[in-house]
Amino acid sequence: MKKHNFYAGPSILPDSTIKNTADAVLNFAGTGLSVMEVSHRGKEFVAVMDEAQALFKELLNIPDDYEVLFLGGGASTQFCMVPYNLMKKKAAYLNTGAWAAKALKEAKFFGEVVEVASSKEANYNYIPKNYEVPADADYFHITTNNTIYGTEIKEDLDVNVPLVADMSSDIFSRPVDVSKYAIIYGGAQKNLAPAGVAFVIVKKDILGKTGRDIPTMLDYRTHADKGSMFNTPPVLPVFAALQTLKWLKEQGGVAAMQKKNEEKAGLLYDEIDRNKLFKGTAAKEDRSLMNICFVMNDEFAELEKEFLDFATIRGMIGIKGHRSVGGFRASTYNALPYESVKALVETMQEFEKKH
Repeated sequence: MKKHNFYAGPSILPDSTIKNTADAVLNFAGTGLSVMEVSHRGKEFVAVMDEAQALFKELLNIPDDYEVLFLGGGASTQFCMVPYNLMKKKAAYLNTGAWAAKALKEAKFFGEVVEVASSKEANYNYIPKNYEVPADADYFHITTNNTIYGTEIKEDLDVNVPLVADMSSDIFSRPVDVSKYAIIYGGAQKNLAPAGVAFVIVKKDILGKTGRDIPTMLDYRTHADKGSMFNTPPVLPVFAALQTLKWLKEQGGVAAMQKKNEEKAGLLYDEIDRNKLFKGTAAKEDRSLMNICFVMNDEFAELEKEFLDFATIRGMIGIKGHRSVGGFRASTYNALPYESVKALVETMQEFEKKH
């Protein structure tokens, strides 16, 4: 039976990424050695890093005054690196979910943090609007997609201070005007590569202005000056990321991915809204294209476990919702085929007929 992978992360990757990476584990670039055991400074891996950074810039149309970095530590390390490198006295944060709250918490080590708005009181089921960003903030931080709660900021915001975005779970899912951001960062394990590497897109002239000394490994300038090779990078995830970037280009780039993602999400949201057994948990105007969260309607709440078992038997993997929301979550990242969403919809319809 075909398995349909809806895990929220680590999550589905393109078949070519998995195959090419597996091949490189056995024989990398014709060296007869594994990609896991060659020097990261050898010409074969340097070529991988260079091509990955170049493709990253090409696919997102990143301006020349930005650097693309591949770093260890995941997005969670960026929660402290951002304020370490940017905050002089004050930063502003939009609190839209668990990861946004964690980023906000880390920033408090470095100065005053203003929470401009929060949707916590509604269990983060919407994106706040009509808030004011302090004009004297050193930067404004947002989390564009909230994997746990299924909400997403789908446009590039216009603010009068440097904009920083955690795009861990929706990078490459839509075109982005990178010029509106000072920093875009994220973990790779949603739309790019296996866990173990984080990407950072950083505008070069934003750095070095805090007046503080920064530990070498936590200073973006260290990694920008050395092409992400100051220390040994996470070679296997970077290699896998390159395979995904090549796949994205073959698919037509991020504009083509956005169209496919809208079709997949539309199919599933339409079924959630139609089916008498289910209801969505996120405000309709803020529904994520990447993480689709839904629960049983109140009168059918006792059927939750039965549906989960029913769907699992039919090959739906990873649809159990996060414990803070309950219900179900179908993550429809770039690599998830339309056929998998169609299979889930058919499973929901079949279950409805039983009840």
